Amino acid sequence: MTHHPGLLRTAPLPRETTSSLICRIASRYGMEAKVLRSCWQWRNYPPGHDGGGARADAEVLLNVAGRQLLADLCGVEEDILARALPSWGQEDSKLSAGRNGVPAAAWRTGGAVAGPVAFGCRLCTAGRTGTAVRAVQYAPRWERVCVRHGRWLLDADADQPLEYLDVRGVPEVAAAQRRWAKVAQRAARAGVEPARVFALAYAVVARWWEQALHWEREALWPRRLHQVAGGNAGTELERWRIVDRDAVVFPEVVAVAAALLDPAMAELAWTDSGAGRPQPLPADGAFCRRLGERVGRGWLGPLAATDYGGPLTSWMGAVIRLRRGAGGPPAYGNDPWWLRQEHQPASMAAQLRVSCRRNAARPARAPRGALRCRPSSGR
Repeated sequence: MTHHPGLLRTAPLPRETTSSLICRIASRYGMEAKVLRSCWQWRNYPPGHDGGGARADAEVLLNVAGRQLLADLCGVEEDILARALPSWGQEDSKLSAGRNGVPAAAWRTGGAVAGPVAFGCRLCTAGRTGTAVRAVQYAPRWERVCVRHGRWLLDADADQPLEYLDVRGVPEVAAAQRRWAKVAQRAARAGVEPARVFALAYAVVARWWEQALHWEREALWPRRLHQVAGGNAGTELERWRIVDRDAVVFPEVVAVAAALLDPAMAELAWTDSGAGRPQPLPADGAFCRRLGERVGRGWLGPLAATDYGGPLTSWMGAVIRLRRGAGGPPAYGNDPWWLRQEHQPASMAAQLRVSCRRNAARPARAPRGALRCRPSSGR
């Protein structure tokens, strides 16, 4: 291994953003990240939030010379960096247009480079590196629980200050992450990409989440939400419903994913449809009743069955048409796992932006403790 004189080795974390690694290298040398970033020639400006302020999910693409420079700065071989950093090796026209041999870099957002980006667990980062600094890593939603420290790691693309939620008081969240591994295996055996199964189940449950404010018998989610919000969401219920959603509904997402992969459940949907003698899906159908039971809500069946036009009824329709050998709607076909764009849940970042705009438009003075948009400087 080649070390430069006086260089401090800074190893990358698994699936870390290159931008995060650069920030950690700067911290190791006791300098500001922008000072270290001046070592590269930048082709564009860093991405910011709509209201201003730097994005935590900002990502960096480097040219060949830029990658060599990063390897020298952190004292780690390039092949190790290539395995750890998902953005490593990705280039674009902005980088290739420059002079050869000049370390160059271009800004992107992580989501546009290699998928969802979340904050890392600072306690785990401290254990690996000896320093409890912020890290940002690519992480799908089914890997957001730090089981060791009981933390749900939040999306890094939203303009809000929290990096994690404390889920030690809701052990079913970590238990769901352990169960997901078996669900993913079942999906793979069935020839379905696990990510697609998760996405559909997530859309189904996120839709329920929006409707649950009107469910008089719903008790599980309010208890979980208040627990994750530190014991009581208080006057900030609107904000906590946005920030907590993915953690609070995660057990149900995994349960729904498992149910949709169960051939016995598909058989119930087929029976509800009249099997060989087609009939409209009934409000008291066996499929939705059983699905409600599988998510711990025996009363949910009729509510789910009559939610027409959502991702769940779209899945049922595709399953039934496949059994009948009938054609599907134009452009959608009969793929049960196809998730229409209009069914995809709004992200935490998008919901917070809408909430901030809505609150800013209210003429009345906000009560103490209500949701406030954090001020930040221009993009």
